[in-house]
Amino acid sequence: MSSRSVLYTSSPLLASKTPVWRSKLIVAGIAAGFLGLAGRAAWVQVFSNDFFQKQGEVRFARTLELPANRGRILDRNGLLLATSVPSPSIWAIPEDVERDKPKLAQLARLLEMPLPELMKKLDDEDRTFVWLKRQVDEPVAQQIAALGLKGVYQRKEYKRRYPEGEAAAHVVGFTNVEDEGQEGMELAFNRQLAGRPGSRRVIKDRLGRIVEDVREQVRPVDGRDLQLSVDSKVQFFAYQKLRDAVVANKAKAGSVVVLDAVTGEVLALANYPSYNPNRRQNLSGEQLRNRALTDTFEPGSTMKPITVAAAMELGRVRHDTVVDTTPGRYSIGGFTINDTHNYGVLDVDGVIQKSSNVGALKIAQKMSPSEMWDTYTALGYGQKPQIDFPGAATGKLRPWKTWKPVEQATMSYGYGLSASLFQMARSYTAFAHDGQIIPATMLKSGEPAAGVSVFSAENAARVRHMLWLAAGPGGTGQKAQTLGYSVGGKSGTARKQVGKGYAAGKYRSWFTGMAPIDKPRIIVAVMIDEPNAGHYYGGTVAGPVFSEVVQQTLRLMNVQPDMSVKPQIVVNGVEESF
Repeated sequence: MSSRSVLYTSSPLLASKTPVWRSKLIVAGIAAGFLGLAGRAAWVQVFSNDFFQKQGEVRFARTLELPANRGRILDRNGLLLATSVPSPSIWAIPEDVERDKPKLAQLARLLEMPLPELMKKLDDEDRTFVWLKRQVDEPVAQQIAALGLKGVYQRKEYKRRYPEGEAAAHVVGFTNVEDEGQEGMELAFNRQLAGRPGSRRVIKDRLGRIVEDVREQVRPVDGRDLQLSVDSKVQFFAYQKLRDAVVANKAKAGSVVVLDAVTGEVLALANYPSYNPNRRQNLSGEQLRNRALTDTFEPGSTMKPITVAAAMELGRVRHDTVVDTTPGRYSIGGFTINDTHNYGVLDVDGVIQKSSNVGALKIAQKMSPSEMWDTYTALGYGQKPQIDFPGAATGKLRPWKTWKPVEQATMSYGYGLSASLFQMARSYTAFAHDGQIIPATMLKSGEPAAGVSVFSAENAARVRHMLWLAAGPGGTGQKAQTLGYSVGGKSGTARKQVGKGYAAGKYRSWFTGMAPIDKPRIIVAVMIDEPNAGHYYGGTVAGPVFSEVVQQTLRLMNVQPDMSVKPQIVVNGVEESF
């Protein structure tokens, strides 16, 4: 039968009655579906709009940080110690990066990283942003741009440069890749230097091009400049002479501190070994340690002038009081304290000139422990230095009530307490500043400092004379003498403490003094750690560094020589004066 002759209306299937509930169910299902779609649309567009709006913005809107230019660090004369230079950073949108292997290989080479490492970055979970390398050199950035890689972009950032290199590294410090201070003055004044970054909210197309700004741009606030008290020329010279001395004496390390005796300004603070803050790969703790502030040690004989000054201030001795040091040793509390020689009968001036341990302890016995402790603490020993610099050590000075007689005796010549080289240098401002200890600062001041009186001006002048004797003929610091300038100072040599005892053959050598002696302009402290070239006495090892630093610093400060200089000429190896 032909299909055309079929009567569909007579079909048994069509002729059967359809249940009413079935049609209603279908209609209800369709209506429910539309209601669900309408509800979902209302949820997405009205009730949960924030979430979906945010997800949409993630894909086309971005907040670009506008970096602030970090403030410069300048020396006292306005010379640059730290500055920021533009340095592009390379970033990418991983999902947009074209996987052209030859070009990616070139990119990896320019970024100085293996290709697998680059691919790992591009396969990171965040498909919208990844740093490839921060702060690359401008020529490298130009070569990367020339590759024309889709999905790879550049952002303007700033990189820190340090013109003085390793000479001023421990003073200036450095910043990390985020331009945040990590060491030195970069850390201490990070908030002032950093400024405040701005921001820009933009819409980008799928190629990463900015289409329009979404809201008003917030401009960055650049950081403020910081001017230090340090003189970069004095700093470089001090570092150079310190480095030469450490190498020549086959020493472990060394430090130099130069203070302005009038203003309390730190003119130089150098350590060796050091590091180059412009290239900080593979740095060690030995290089990073700011030893002048963080390392503490027993001051040794540099405490003897303080002991004598305290006794003079209390009226227990005068400069001409006789002290019998015979026979060059003294037993107390089961211990024997020795001098290097039997100096016999000395006056107080002679005790400092010859650096007699026995003489110092006998003078200390004329005072109570509390009287000695009061003087030491007044000079800053056992207290954290009040200076705008991170990591300054407190040192150790036990409460006087715990002192035994032998401990009081050893403290008189610098054993049984500890201090940093910086603390030692600052304590000598009391002798240079007419009996007043003055605050030290790393920031340029130029104004005379207001101090706290510890000794009378007369006693301070008397101790300066003793220091002059100690650095002159017959004293222990003759190698500290400087051409054209009178100097005074005290050498020190102490065995290094290891555990509860002292290491054999390991010493710290130092010299602390001032110049010109009648009207001091600077205080210089030098420390050489573990000299190992046959000499270890402070006057022999640290004295010459003191001499060279004093002479150069006073010349740079235009301080007139206070001693006549006789022209000399060497003829056939013999000096002749005219």
